[in-house]
Amino acid sequence: MTQVSIIVPVLNEEAAIHSAVSRLCRDFPDCELIVVDGGSTDATAELAAAHATVITSERGRARQMNEGARHASGDILWFVHADTDIDPGALDQIRAALTDPAVVGGGLTLRFDRRSPALNYLAWTSNARARRLHHIFGDQAMFIRRTVFDELGGFPDLAIMEDLEMSRRLHRRGPLCLLPTTSTASSRRLTAHGTWRMIAFMQYLKLLYFAGVDPEAIRARYAAGPRLFPKRNPAMPRTSRP
Repeated sequence: MTQVSIIVPVLNEEAAIHSAVSRLCRDFPDCELIVVDGGSTDATAELAAAHATVITSERGRARQMNEGARHASGDILWFVHADTDIDPGALDQIRAALTDPAVVGGGLTLRFDRRSPALNYLAWTSNARARRLHHIFGDQAMFIRRTVFDELGGFPDLAIMEDLEMSRRLHRRGPLCLLPTTSTASSRRLTAHGTWRMIAFMQYLKLLYFAGVDPEAIRARYAAGPRLFPKRNPAMPRTSRP
C-alpha cells in the first residue's frame, strides 16, 4: 500500500491542535503524522507530541511544510491545516487518484464549518477555481506525489501565496485532481472580519500577487486585516515571478 505522510504546519494552535491531531490519528491510523511547529509560544508542540512526530522549523508556512516533507517517509505528501476537518474517506480517494501515473497531486472539495450565503458562495467559487484554473489552496488539504514535490524543489519560499504558486507549478507538470471528499475549514477569520468583506480582500491580495507585488508586503497587508484605510507603508516593491 502506498505510504502517505500527513504534514501539519502550526503556530500557536493550542486551542485546536489536540483535537486536530487526535482526529487525524483516529481516521488515518496507517499514515505517518508530522506536526511542524514554527516557534509557538504556547503549548502547541507539547500537546501535538502526544499523537504525532513534532519537529521545529523557521516560521513561515512554506518553510514549515518543506521541513516536514524533508522528514517524511511517504510516497504521497498530504498537507493539512490544523483548523480543518478531513473526511475519513479522503485517504482512499487520494490513493485511487494517484494510481494514474500522470496525476501529480490535487486537493479536496472545500466546505466551511458554518453555513451562510457568503460562506457557501466562497466554497463554491473556490471549488470551481480548483477545477477550472487548477488553483488549489491550503485549506483544500493539498496532496502531492513525492517524486514531483522533490523535482519542483518543494514549496516556493514565499511569505504568502505559496500554495497558489505551488499549484500553478504542479499544473505545468501534470494533471491535478479535485476530489469529491471534503475538507471542512474553519470560518473563524472570515466571520470575525465579515465574510463578504474578506472575500473582496482576498481577491485584492491575489491581484497584488499576480501584479508582481513582493509577497512579504502582501503578507503584511494580510496580517493588518481588511481595513478600509490601512496605515500607509513604504511603496511595495515589485518582484519578478519565481
